[in-house]
Amino acid sequence: MACALGALALTAVSCGVQEHANEPRPQPPTRVSVAVSDDTVTVQPGAIGIGPDRTQQIPQNKNVPQPRVRTNAPLTVVLVATNLTDFDSRLEVRGPRDASSQPLVANGNVTLQADLPTGVYTIAAADIPAATPTRLVVGPYRSSSENDVLLP
Repeated sequence: MACALGALALTAVSCGVQEHANEPRPQPPTRVSVAVSDDTVTVQPGAIGIGPDRTQQIPQNKNVPQPRVRTNAPLTVVLVATNLTDFDSRLEVRGPRDASSQPLVANGNVTLQADLPTGVYTIAAADIPAATPTRLVVGPYRSSSENDVLLP
């Protein structure tokens, strides 16, 4: 009898209301193109995380607004860099969080993924002092990828 009452008590306790808030899906990484030439470093786009990014969405969802994620999490950024010079270098990101790429070979390319908090960053080529660094602004806007289908 005691075992039956114990089992009944455990069953009653485990049937309580549980809340599982659905967290919005994270934003897919934002891609930024970087070109290193003999005299300058070019970044396109120069500002990210400022508002909804229309280029992130697949064509079938291009007219659907992206839901905003209210978070202070850093923005995952993939910097795709190409070296248009005859000198080996490294891509350096300096700002609220610093990052550095693998070697960027002459006339080659490299990819650098970094989680960048909101702020202003300087993008430079480490071993090409004549290449003028440029700015990259990362804003606080983060959008959910819940409207983007076929994402992992």
